[in-house]
Amino acid sequence: MQKFLIKVGVLGVCLALTGCASIVNGSNQVVSVETRLNGQPLAGATCQLVNPKGTFFVTTPGTVTIHRAYDDLSVKCEKAGVSTGILAVKSSTKAMAFGNAIFGGVIGAAVDVGTGAAYDYPSLITVNMDEAPTPVAPITAVAAPATGASN
Repeated sequence: MQKFLIKVGVLGVCLALTGCASIVNGSNQVVSVETRLNGQPLAGATCQLVNPKGTFFVTTPGTVTIHRAYDDLSVKCEKAGVSTGILAVKSSTKAMAFGNAIFGGVIGAAVDVGTGAAYDYPSLITVNMDEAPTPVAPITAVAAPATGASN
């Protein structure tokens, strides 16, 4: 019986330690960003990623470390000759955050939510770009010939 209680106690400690998202993954996350044009990879676009925790920059294809947050991650990519690509990336609540609410209590859950550690963005973000419209010369109005009718 004593061995069983020890095993249950060890299992409880292990579960408690794995429940805390801030200890396991922290408040930062590495994401990869790629841009595509007509389904093909497009290298060299400059991207700005923004959430309430900060503004981050990367040139595609590339990776960048961002701060996790509950809010969407706004991504804006630009490259000469193509239209700007804009994307809103949703964050999701990690399963570990729920474990922390059970095992870590209110304080552990509050820390994870406050630091952003409870949330995750996709590890790969793909931004689709479009070809920039070709400028068209303005159409100039041609004056109609004057007609003079005399009576």
